Amino acid sequence: MKRASLFAATLMLTALPLAAKVSPEEAAKLKTTLTPMGAERAGNKDGSIPAWEGGYTVSPPCYKGKGTRYCDPFPDDKPLFTITKANMAQYADKLSEGQKAMFEKFPTTYKMHVYPTRRTAAYPDFVYEATYKNALNAELGGGGEALINAIMGVPFPIPKTGVEPVWNHKVRYRGQSGRRWNNQAAVTTTGDFNLVTLREDVMFPYTQPGATPESLNNVIIYFLQVVTQPPRLAGTITLVHETMDQVKEPRRAWQYNPGQRRLRRAPNVAYDNPGTGADGLRTNDQTDTFNGATDRYTWKIVGKKEVYIPYNAYKIHSDQYKYRDIIQKGHINQDLARYELHRVWIVEGEVKPTTTHMYAKRRFYIDEDTWQIALVDIYDRRGALWRWQEAHQFQAYDQPFPGIAIETIYDLQNNRYLAQAMNNEDPETQEMPFPPSYFDPANVQKQATK
Repeated sequence: MKRASLFAATLMLTALPLAAKVSPEEAAKLKTTLTPMGAERAGNKDGSIPAWEGGYTVSPPCYKGKGTRYCDPFPDDKPLFTITKANMAQYADKLSEGQKAMFEKFPTTYKMHVYPTRRTAAYPDFVYEATYKNALNAELGGGGEALINAIMGVPFPIPKTGVEPVWNHKVRYRGQSGRRWNNQAAVTTTGDFNLVTLREDVMFPYTQPGATPESLNNVIIYFLQVVTQPPRLAGTITLVHETMDQVKEPRRAWQYNPGQRRLRRAPNVAYDNPGTGADGLRTNDQTDTFNGATDRYTWKIVGKKEVYIPYNAYKIHSDQYKYRDIIQKGHINQDLARYELHRVWIVEGEVKPTTTHMYAKRRFYIDEDTWQIALVDIYDRRGALWRWQEAHQFQAYDQPFPGIAIETIYDLQNNRYLAQAMNNEDPETQEMPFPPSYFDPANVQKQATK
């Protein structure tokens, strides 16, 4: 009886909303001292981080129009300084543990060119308005796995608990629907790599005009991934319906294998199961630096800090460079990477003792202006630093919202790495309308077998 009572009490507790919404007085800061997304509007004391003044929302002269390559609006910017192994100690308080490890592992080749900080992040006005309303109304239920009373904007612009910034990252505004080419390179210790090309179509019901929490049918993201090369993997399909309330219904996922010619339910497309075509260097929940359920971790906000993170990554996104120009032995071509000093939320997730994950602890460095996870330090069960992630973001100024030029996952123990989300030799990511029916399993099965 005691065990049954305890189980019932636990169920009641997890079903109750967790305190998340803030008071009207606190939400009002989103219109004064904070940006509409919850970042500190002011610059820092020494001016190395400027004040946010609305972000970058005009198309530069080099931009040729919607659907074409995003060019660098700051071509005359020069590095303020370059961090190397020789001077790393001077900047150590503004580096992640993963960055420090890279300097130690590659002392003669790894470097970080630090540029003037430009707070280019900007979003449409309706996202700002929705974010303000979310601050007043959004809650979490189901032990943090159910998003309640949130729509369009980030749900928790003034976060109080560790899982809230992670939710902000998961539902941050990235447009309403579109297509991107995602090239993955699993790089060996010698610098060789095999390229896997993925065509990814996505729709965000959460950000559709007129959407309400009730209209979503519990789906916040529709995702369809098709492998186009190499031939041995071509035609492999992954379909995901990401749910808003994962207690009510976990992620729906399916996979299609050309050899079997059937679309099958795939509950393993989650957590630490290996990602498609990544040669074991990426788990499913490392796409977009982190995605999916948060329930295997206990989350806490460590604080905010000024850190050098990849930003305004137009150079490495340029179609002037081939993938071979970017991929090098040990790490990507750091001469193409741009780093800036930004304030980040530091959030740690530790695996709960009642469950498992191959990553025992993850430390996320989340950009305050965009809620994009910029860096991740990843630890194994022994407490040793194992892997390290980066996301190089840039502002899609004609939209406006930030996009990703390249993501990297470095295996510090095996001297290998994965570069993903590159499209330098493929078409630019573009908005493309998809109806929800496009992501229906029956339609995907029909298209796959044509």
